[in-house]
Amino acid sequence: MPLLQQIQHQASGRLLVARLRRADNFFTRLAGLLGRKPLQPGDGLLITPCQQVHTHFMGYAIDVVFLDASLQVLAIDRAMRPWRISAYVRKAAHVLELPAHAASEVQIGDQLVLAGGKA
Repeated sequence: MPLLQQIQHQASGRLLVARLRRADNFFTRLAGLLGRKPLQPGDGLLITPCQQVHTHFMGYAIDVVFLDASLQVLAIDRAMRPWRISAYVRKAAHVLELPAHAASEVQIGDQLVLAGGKA
């Protein structure tokens, strides 16, 4: 998964993700975070296209943020525990996976901004 850039929370100006990785092909989307150590503060994984995720075989919780094509927040699953399946978010284009509680100030309808590239 190549290093992409950063994601900022537009309303607060806070840098939500300092080290963003992207999963945008069959193999990287299939693998996701499986077999990886827990995300550290500032880490994030952008899965695209994506409308639903699972945490099977993971040993830690994550925040899951569903985004439309313009990176507007459609839904959030906070501290999604292992062995769970998220809701299917039909209008989602991307899913941003973050360390648990990293999306605490993010709300539905918020706009996120990708620094240095197109989602």
